[in-house]
Amino acid sequence: MKALFAQLTLAVIDRDVAKNIISFRDSQNVFDDLTDDPNEWKLAHQVQEEIQLPRHRSPTPIIDHTFNDANWYNAINWPFKHRQHRRFSDGTYGVWYGSESVETTVYESAYHWYTGLLSDAGYEREAVVSERTIVSVKCEATLLDFRKAARTFPELLHPSDYSYTQTVGARIHREGHPGLIMQSVRRPDGENIAVFNPAVLTNPREIGHLTYKLDRDSIIVEKQAGKTWMILEVKELKKNF
Repeated sequence: MKALFAQLTLAVIDRDVAKNIISFRDSQNVFDDLTDDPNEWKLAHQVQEEIQLPRHRSPTPIIDHTFNDANWYNAINWPFKHRQHRRFSDGTYGVWYGSESVETTVYESAYHWYTGLLSDAGYEREAVVSERTIVSVKCEATLLDFRKAARTFPELLHPSDYSYTQTVGARIHREGHPGLIMQSVRRPDGENIAVFNPAVLTNPREIGHLTYKLDRDSIIVEKQAGKTWMILEVKELKKNF
């Protein structure tokens, strides 16, 4: 750990960062194509809650899900109020994640959508639709720069084992650093920012919506209804299991 932190430099960030969050903007039950049984809808949403809201429970998640109201509060503060087990956190503190581009957020969110909710619920071979909201957030901070260090410490980019990165995150949290910047694991050409202090995030603006459609071997991404923008192959996502 000492060797890693000795290599780090600082990156001064003063720019917008993209965040990709779940949205029910059409008040759509995303599981109604899978079954006509409301009890099975409830079960599917319970699985979704277990994956995405480990510290928050709602008896009516399709109505009360925090992401339903895509307001400015949720764009920044949600992960700090509802802590999750993620790459740089063991769930005892919150970390906010964003990307340098919308494209990178698609790769990141599609991976977690497929390998988390859909696979755990047994729906990975079904036709499932997910609505997303894209938010742009201003980040102004001096971040720890892990981009070069990742070449020497490949554990930082492990696709599924977060034990090392959570130790790194625990130190960053303990020492009070505002956050870090590192290349994306899901899209090597992209970059992610992990923020530990919400005070460095301001001015969130909704900039668009996306629709994800799982079609057996592919995830089709639409910016406009019926018009394909990106296609992600499931076999590529599975490489990162």
